[in-house]
Amino acid sequence: MKFTCSKNDLNEALRIVSKAIATKPQTPILSCIFIQTQGDKLELQATNYELSFICHIPATIEESGAIALTGRYVLEVVTKMPGDTITFSMMNDDKTIHIQSGQSKFTLLSMNAAEFPQIEHLAGNVQFTLKDNVLRELIRKTIFACATDEGRPVFTGCSLTIEGNKVTMAATNIHRLAVISKVFDQEIGSIQIIIPAKILAEVLHMPGGDIPTEVTITCSYNQISFSTPSVYMASRLIEGQFPSFTNVIPRSFATNVQVDRAAFAAAIDRVALISRAGDYNVVKLQFSNGNIHLHSRNPEIGDADEDVAAEIDGPDLMIAFNANYLIDVLKSMQGDVCRIGLNKELSPAVLREPDDEDFLYVVTPVRTAH
Repeated sequence: MKFTCSKNDLNEALRIVSKAIATKPQTPILSCIFIQTQGDKLELQATNYELSFICHIPATIEESGAIALTGRYVLEVVTKMPGDTITFSMMNDDKTIHIQSGQSKFTLLSMNAAEFPQIEHLAGNVQFTLKDNVLRELIRKTIFACATDEGRPVFTGCSLTIEGNKVTMAATNIHRLAVISKVFDQEIGSIQIIIPAKILAEVLHMPGGDIPTEVTITCSYNQISFSTPSVYMASRLIEGQFPSFTNVIPRSFATNVQVDRAAFAAAIDRVALISRAGDYNVVKLQFSNGNIHLHSRNPEIGDADEDVAAEIDGPDLMIAFNANYLIDVLKSMQGDVCRIGLNKELSPAVLREPDDEDFLYVVTPVRTAH
């Protein structure tokens, strides 16, 4: 086997597939990245049975073949090699891989490539395509609301519901809820699944360009895959029933607020410097007289106050939130203005963008002593 390829292309492909290498693999072969030649391309694979990746990159193939190299070491070697191109070679009767770039040469021992459990593409119940920029928006506006506590697995992923031509993605950790929907021209199918946040985070980092790329999404009732011309990734789904969330979304509000999103986010971030050391990072918001007054206090550190101008329609209100829960959603928004719907000091608030009716965010206040 012998091939030459761009070092940057190989490094990026190794970085992607290495995400599927387990820290404590069930068998030694699962610590490997599998590399095989396919025409004028290289195919790289890695899997831990929960998560699987395949990448394709262009290469000049002199001798075809397949190898399995310990993922950790091959990634580190390729990353540190000099030069723009890199050459791999192996004699048929030798388990040693010779790697050369510029004046640098390495040899790595390989494992038996025939033992690697090659990844089969998923044949699912539902398959549809989305532009990568649309898919990233669905993920970016929900994934931050997932729980990180593995003790309740259904909340560590995003719910994906497909009904006819409507796709809805939602995430919650019980204290907040992010929901976004998209309606398409064609019928897609019907399915309701929970996708682990880990695979969605990898989808966000899939290589992309200035021109949107089609991503093919294939779903079964226990697996999901995302496929582009250069990258294929698959994951097991989270078992369980995602809670019904429509009844927790307030339908009307006593107080409606419009505020500059960037200014509001920056003010919360500054005021939260004081409260960040606390368990709940509480920031109090006073809505009155065309102004939002932000306040945080930590008896061991001090106080912080700031005012942000806003359009306020309705009764004055003082309400407290976990600052992180507000900052996360404000960062995910893209417009200049944020709309906030409020009722009572212990009632959930809803944040939206004026120009995006497909997205909403519900956040529960924090009970505080006045």
